[in-house]
Amino acid sequence: MEFLQQNWYWAALAAASGAWLLFDLVRAQGDKTLVSPVEATLLINREDATVIDIRDQAEYASGHIPNARHIPVSEFERRKSELDKLKARPLIVCCTTGARSGPAIAALRKAGFEKLFNLRGGLQEWEKAGQPISRKRK
Repeated sequence: MEFLQQNWYWAALAAASGAWLLFDLVRAQGDKTLVSPVEATLLINREDATVIDIRDQAEYASGHIPNARHIPVSEFERRKSELDKLKARPLIVCCTTGARSGPAIAALRKAGFEKLFNLRGGLQEWEKAGQPISRKRK
């Protein structure tokens, strides 16, 4: 007990870091749409998933996942009907960091799509994982 009284700041730091880890674990368990780059690759290879890149044209041209369909977020509402023929297939929505994909997934879910996934960490995590990037325009 004397140790904790003399080193209370270390105990507080340990408790705070443990709480943060627990929070992150619970958050990740709650969102089943998040997939890692490896899980996304498995979906693409095994279930013929289609990647939808919602970044703007300049971001897309600087590098994208091979064979990704480009529908910028600014045009998404108008162009989401292009995906109707893919309703039975899994769709992986990606952006730069994974933050802009959420509203696009919500719009697709509202349109009747069921197999929707968000690339966790976006294209940044995809590149960090050593996955292929295509630099040519589609």
